[in-house]
Amino acid sequence: MDSSNYVSLSLASTLWRSLDISANNMANANTAGFKAERSLTESYNSKGNAGPEDDVSYVLDKGSYLDDRQGSLTKTSNPLDVALNGDGWLAYTTPEGQTAFGRDGRLTVDPQGNLVTLTGNKVLDRGGAPIAIPPGEKITISRDGTISGPNSGTIGTLGMFTVPDIQSFNRLGGGLFAAPGGAPAFTPSDTTQVAQGFVEESNVQPVVEMTRMMDIQRSYERAVKLMDEQNTLRQETLRRLGKV
Repeated sequence: MDSSNYVSLSLASTLWRSLDISANNMANANTAGFKAERSLTESYNSKGNAGPEDDVSYVLDKGSYLDDRQGSLTKTSNPLDVALNGDGWLAYTTPEGQTAFGRDGRLTVDPQGNLVTLTGNKVLDRGGAPIAIPPGEKITISRDGTISGPNSGTIGTLGMFTVPDIQSFNRLGGGLFAAPGGAPAFTPSDTTQVAQGFVEESNVQPVVEMTRMMDIQRSYERAVKLMDEQNTLRQETLRRLGKV
């Protein structure tokens, strides 16, 4: 296989991964608080033996990164729905006991009285502990995250955290992230505010994402077609040489 095929192969494999990432973004376009993932590629120039005209440029898959732009806020008027304004993250304990971070603020109270997400993750307070809601209490959540009720007064403070190097965190699905080993400690965010009665939507824009997917697919098809044409040309060359 000559270098032209390797160039096409490097492009096709990178585009295939980009297509997977874009498809996952589309699948989560309606997931509250979801942050899109973006592929990261780079050109690698291989020096040829016959001078600059013999150089070959390949496409390298450099991984992906988190698009952490704010999603739009939708008013629900549900007092247990919260949206974050700012770069902070909510913290949860998953049913498996793992600490995770996300922006899904669609909350409810489980049978044990814990404040949880609709998927069962316990929401943590500013100190990193679960939040217990007294039975029957109608809570109010202020901009700074203070949770209070008419009968109980101040109940706790919703945790909003600054998470250093979130780009290195592992995706758990459903818009959640878990810290890798050796990750820096997270700290409470003093600049993020809570909007009660709102939900932060996914920051995926379906029309833009669909257009991106179509562009990737067309580029992938061109790369595969180029490899097919090169193989056909090579076979034809060998066939003719065989007749000489």
